[in-house]
Amino acid sequence: MNEHRIGLGYDVHRLEQDLPLVLGGCEIPFVEGLVGHSDADVLLHAVIDALLGAAGAGDIGQHFPPGRKEYKNISSCLLLERTGEILFKKGFEVINIDVTIIMENPRLQKKHREEMLANIGDSLDISKGRVNIKATTSEGLGFAGRGEGIAAQAAVMVRRIQSR
Repeated sequence: MNEHRIGLGYDVHRLEQDLPLVLGGCEIPFVEGLVGHSDADVLLHAVIDALLGAAGAGDIGQHFPPGRKEYKNISSCLLLERTGEILFKKGFEVINIDVTIIMENPRLQKKHREEMLANIGDSLDISKGRVNIKATTSEGLGFAGRGEGIAAQAAVMVRRIQSR
């Protein structure tokens, strides 16, 4: 059986002063960071939801409920790693991941993007060449445009692992 599936993920977090800004497992120097129970990595949360959706495995809140002590300030790279294990147990492998991050500031630097690609690849044990990260603004419109928060969208493709 050559079964391919797609998944879509979306996440948003509010920005606040004096918090670290973590995107794709990379801490980015900025005056504000994202508010959340874990490290609030909006980019990885969108990827996790997309992967879980593609495998028919629910969503991030089912597997890693906010409010649970063990997930307080946890690295979303670790949550992504655990998501990879869930996919594998369900018999799927990742073909590719495409992410769009929506924020006015800060601008993503090439070195940060490269680190994010490596973090995602390492967490899922896939080539970073299977991952693409894009950044865009919302032209000053909405909460992201006003600098109140950051959003991310992810699309993934997975395939059923062929038994030998």
